[in-house]
Amino acid sequence: MAICIRNFKPIGLDNIPKTIFIDDQGLICESLPSLDDVISLDCKGAYLSLGWADLHVHVWYGGTDFSIRASNAGVAHGVTAMADAGSAGEANFHGLREYVIDKQPETIKAFINIGTIGLVACNRISELGDKNAIDVGRTLAVIEQNRDVICGIKVRAGNVIVSTHGLDAVLEAKQVAVKSGLPLMVHIGQAPPTLSEIFNILTAGDIITHCFHGKPDNNIVDTQEIFKRTHQIVERGILLDIGHGAASLDFKVARQAIKNGLLPHTVSTDLHERNCNGPVYDLATTISKLHVLGMGFIDCIKAISSNPRQVMGLSNSISFGSKADFTIFDVMPSEEIVTDSMGNQLVLDQVFEPRHAILGAKIYAAARHKKRMI
Repeated sequence: MAICIRNFKPIGLDNIPKTIFIDDQGLICESLPSLDDVISLDCKGAYLSLGWADLHVHVWYGGTDFSIRASNAGVAHGVTAMADAGSAGEANFHGLREYVIDKQPETIKAFINIGTIGLVACNRISELGDKNAIDVGRTLAVIEQNRDVICGIKVRAGNVIVSTHGLDAVLEAKQVAVKSGLPLMVHIGQAPPTLSEIFNILTAGDIITHCFHGKPDNNIVDTQEIFKRTHQIVERGILLDIGHGAASLDFKVARQAIKNGLLPHTVSTDLHERNCNGPVYDLATTISKLHVLGMGFIDCIKAISSNPRQVMGLSNSISFGSKADFTIFDVMPSEEIVTDSMGNQLVLDQVFEPRHAILGAKIYAAARHKKRMI
């Protein structure tokens, strides 16, 4: 059935018509031949943006011991696209594709884990636990077989995870990224390896996730020198990603960084079953936190729409004949109390409230996670 969307405020979109027509194939069109069998969606003055995209989720449900179902991260919460960030390695990527990526209405891409087994038993059995944990040849072969859905390489570079590989894990992951022509996403945590060592390896287009974590002695505001270096790598094209998670967003680090001009390129959740009922909940709550911490409204919208979509290789243009992909949302006054990954509290005076997700010829009702931490 065709759709007519009206009475909205476009945000982050140029030259968009006042009324959007979507034909029964889900394509944006100039007009509809008939207004019969048309669903008319009155947005009642809400904002309309490109479909929200979450660059860091874990949705290999059943293939890892901590992933959630993609439906719990997607259109029901206003998110039309997402990237699984390393749940699967080369040995089990086929399962992630067949049972999740190819089944969902949302657009799902993936960063393939440099560790062969991925996050099968996350933080119980390291994907980089021994010398046989990485197989560069097999990983490159899986990438070639799945070029349409793999958008990058993922390596977790925390001291407990890299085990015997140390910095070599990051170097091998970068080798695969270079050979495949894809970006590298690096999870940063406690040293070793140090941020300086990791920064030396990265090039334009690579991504640092968990950029505002508060783990001691290896976060970006530890010293003036490392903060300056972080500014410098951003200037040369390396991208900062939030990756909130259960242990990777510190309000104090985020506030200090944003106040001093260091903004994340993308705001993502790192959703999995150990944080989806708090402190993360969903993308709308996460972006609400960053907005209160100092990110401007337009920067927030870019960080959950056009910026992650670009990293994922998705279209950022709205044109006749393209597939409809929108999120409709309000920004509402609030007094909600939320926490970061360290247990620090923050009062949200405004919250992003998704109302609908439009994907192709379907309208999905959307809302924030029903459980709120008060």
